[in-house]
Amino acid sequence: MSDTNESSTVRAILAQFQDALSTGDVDRAAECFLETGYWRDLLSFTWNIKTMEGRTAIVDMLNAQLKSVKPSQFRIDDTEQVTEEDGVISAWFNFETSVGRGRGHLRLKDKKIWTLLTSLSELKGHEEQSGHNRPLGAQPGVNKNRTNWKEDREHELADLGYGTQPYTIIIGGGQGGIAMGARLRQLGVPTIILDKNKRPGDSWRNRYKSLCLHDPVWYDHLPYLPFPKTWPVFTPKDKIGDWLEMYTKVMELNYWTSSVCKSAAYDEASKEWSIEVDRDGEKVSLKAKQLVLATGMSGKPNIPEFPGADQFKGDQHHSSKHPGPDAYKGKKALVIGSNNSAHDICAALWENDVDVTMIQRSTTHIVRSESLIEHGLRPLYSEKAADEGMTTEKADLTFASIPYGLLPEFQKPVYDTIREHDKDFYTSLEKAGFKLDYGVGDTGLFLKYLRRGSGYYIDVGASQLVIDGQIKLAQGQVQEIVEDGVLLADGTKLEADLIVYATGYNSMSGWVADLIGQDVADKVGICWGLGSETPKDPGPWQGELRNMWKPTQQAAMWFHGGNLHQSRHYSQYLALQIKARMEDIPTPVYGLPETHNIDHG
Repeated sequence: MSDTNESSTVRAILAQFQDALSTGDVDRAAECFLETGYWRDLLSFTWNIKTMEGRTAIVDMLNAQLKSVKPSQFRIDDTEQVTEEDGVISAWFNFETSVGRGRGHLRLKDKKIWTLLTSLSELKGHEEQSGHNRPLGAQPGVNKNRTNWKEDREHELADLGYGTQPYTIIIGGGQGGIAMGARLRQLGVPTIILDKNKRPGDSWRNRYKSLCLHDPVWYDHLPYLPFPKTWPVFTPKDKIGDWLEMYTKVMELNYWTSSVCKSAAYDEASKEWSIEVDRDGEKVSLKAKQLVLATGMSGKPNIPEFPGADQFKGDQHHSSKHPGPDAYKGKKALVIGSNNSAHDICAALWENDVDVTMIQRSTTHIVRSESLIEHGLRPLYSEKAADEGMTTEKADLTFASIPYGLLPEFQKPVYDTIREHDKDFYTSLEKAGFKLDYGVGDTGLFLKYLRRGSGYYIDVGASQLVIDGQIKLAQGQVQEIVEDGVLLADGTKLEADLIVYATGYNSMSGWVADLIGQDVADKVGICWGLGSETPKDPGPWQGELRNMWKPTQQAAMWFHGGNLHQSRHYSQYLALQIKARMEDIPTPVYGLPETHNIDHG
């Protein structure tokens, strides 16, 4: 790539920054940033997922970490274009630390760093066996009594957990646990994934009949093995279930089905977990140095305790247990809730000739799927982006390069555009009585997801049924469940044969209380949320998602979850943290957050 004025500016800033770091001049390094600059670090400097906001925070981090990190070789990535838009120069760079190699991204304003991303890509001497470093697969030469791949694999499956103990246990074998297991496998970390279901992928297969991924295929690839080009844009639940089952085999994961973790306890003296498992009726005691809870972004189902629920004579269940519409043809159904699951279930019930009413208790943000793809995801996750050379890994890092503190500034224009483009759609919904919001500050879906993990619907068709009155709409709080339906706070009675509680989930720390103990759950605190002091996301401000993919207040216990995009991207950093500990690489953690136990579920 030939030098331009923009690339020359980036090279000069990187050289200045590198020189300041090399000489230990943290004040001069901080002066490379705007006063209000941001530095987001994924492990490479902090052994944490941490954002430093402003020069003072940057100085504090460097004073604590610089001597151990020993950063070097900051250099512009000549395979990427340096770009300029609206006075902001953007560029990619590479660098090294004492223990690893990293990739970074920066944005410059007025020849100062506005945003800086530094991410650890690999550990020196412990690189993944991929690409030029891939394994041979067959032993060279001729040796008597040697075993082949099949025999080695069968021995591993039989031995791990019995003769040999794993280094890591992952509880939860959905998309998060599987992606995490694949990352650890490539780093040579002995790992067992525990899942209660009979087959990998059943966490999807067992959901309601109409469930489909609302995110498009380009956003949903798993590590190492992207979906083929023939894959549909929106994946049906059973198809993703089959893919996950295939993936566990191809990626050679040690995946224990029909396995329920009964309890887990950490011994401070031995620095080891003791985990009791019911493996299809067999009691197995496991030991592991690291424990990963991959039970999803959310925790246990949130089922409101409405008065009179025990009197109801029909069927009632949480959306996570909804079997589908087949048994309810010709009957009356009430779905309490108005987010993704509620809309999906209502639409499927309507398709099966069920008289269905959605009870909306609070406002909901809705964005049409087509608009989200076109205006929100297209630059990074689309066929057009792929045609232009955008890889999944580059897209993930590009998105990660935007600090959460700045994300509203980046997201609001996107949703302003969507709101204007789809104004007739939104007007029709409001005329139908549906109560809309556009997120705090009109910042849209993704910030709602990060702040609270709820409150939105990606429309794939159900909204038109609401507009047309095919899905009936009721507003208000539930006062009481009666024998034949629901009584709302305004006195309205709604009759029903079926009540579905599409009421979301509580914090993941609920699983900690069940498996390990309430004391550890209290020690760790709530998961998810940014501390934005918006509804269901109490402060103080964290600047990162609480407890996710990084060290917690409980040693050797990690949380891994989120959508497919997050499971794919952040599994790399969680795997590197675990691998470093396995290899006794020093991992001085900077910025371990305080515990917060305000329930935001």
